[in-house]
Amino acid sequence: MTQLITAVAGLPGVGKTNWIRQQLTQQPTLYFSPATRIGIDQTRLAVEFPHVQVLADDQQTQLWQLASGVSAYIELGYHLDLAKIAPLLDTLNCHRVAIVSAGTQDADWDEWADEIIVSSLGATNATSLWVANTTGHVIDPDSLEVFWYELTQGAYGVVSRAKGIFELADGLSVYGDFVAGMQPKEFDELNLPRWLEGRPQRLSGIEVWGNQLDEAAIAQTFQDCCLSDVAIRHYQQQVKEMLAEEAMI
Repeated sequence: MTQLITAVAGLPGVGKTNWIRQQLTQQPTLYFSPATRIGIDQTRLAVEFPHVQVLADDQQTQLWQLASGVSAYIELGYHLDLAKIAPLLDTLNCHRVAIVSAGTQDADWDEWADEIIVSSLGATNATSLWVANTTGHVIDPDSLEVFWYELTQGAYGVVSRAKGIFELADGLSVYGDFVAGMQPKEFDELNLPRWLEGRPQRLSGIEVWGNQLDEAAIAQTFQDCCLSDVAIRHYQQQVKEMLAEEAMI
């Protein structure tokens, strides 16, 4: 059986995950991103494409056991050493795809990739990466808007790429995505049930690429925006009452 496994690599912000999203069909698919610090992309893909099975690091053996009609995508983060991971890709007989920015001239990608895709997005030239797992934290929408605006507009350093999943006071979960030079996007609501019983026990987190980042200020500002247990219970009770009233109409 021919294994339908595609390995995707490229610089941060060039659009690797978005390219994979565009390739997904309704056929059974595995997605694997090794050594990921927090699973923002994995969570978003799992919610948006329920037929996609997202593999954890300890589940990668499933890549060698693909059933007929099942495809797989391996997204390689820029923090990985492609030379060191090459033996794994060789044993899997992967089709290697490099996502590059227009005008990029890099012989390394020509040598590594079987196929090169030119992206409309510009890869980041960031030197710093700040990552925070914020699972259990809840923020009100207005505070999130202010925090995200300050973050992406240079209040804490030059940010070239940022993405995150945030839990809101009304029980909803939203996804934020920022790429420098691109039109700012609204937060996307994830297709998840409202969490209205205490602090959410599902993944939320932030990933920021940039230069001269004031990581301590980012962390403190976000923390200042988060709600206390008392405030969380208050908002959740309000939402429950609102939903109950709507159900009676």
